[in-house]
Amino acid sequence: MRTATPTHDRTAPAPEAGTAPESAPRPTGPAVGASASASADGPTAAEAPRTADGPRATAAPATRTADDMAVASFVLGLVGLLVFNLVLGPCALVLGGLALARRTGRRGRALLGTALGAADLVVLATVLTADGSVVWNIG
Repeated sequence: MRTATPTHDRTAPAPEAGTAPESAPRPTGPAVGASASASADGPTAAEAPRTADGPRATAAPATRTADDMAVASFVLGLVGLLVFNLVLGPCALVLGGLALARRTGRRGRALLGTALGAADLVVLATVLTADGSVVWNIG
């Protein structure tokens, strides 16, 4: 029977007591003293992903910004039906489109804001062709 020969180099000097060899893998688990509940609840600060923006950056601010754009689009489109439709209509269209592109959680509000922005421009075009002015009134 043949026996397996060891693959390590016998001529390499042994590491000093208390030090790890340079090629030894570093531990990747939770830090010493970390509680077990921290790893069960989610990643600890040492395990959280790092990005170019800094440690523990999440997608929440981008989603909130898109949600705010959707609400602003709706409000501007609604107000634009009454006043300043030349300015507020295009703003509602742009903000609604940006909110949809950024995958807002308020998709319906962004779509409604975009529709109201388009309606603002339709009202403006109707008023321009009816009496040649950009001002309209009821009655």
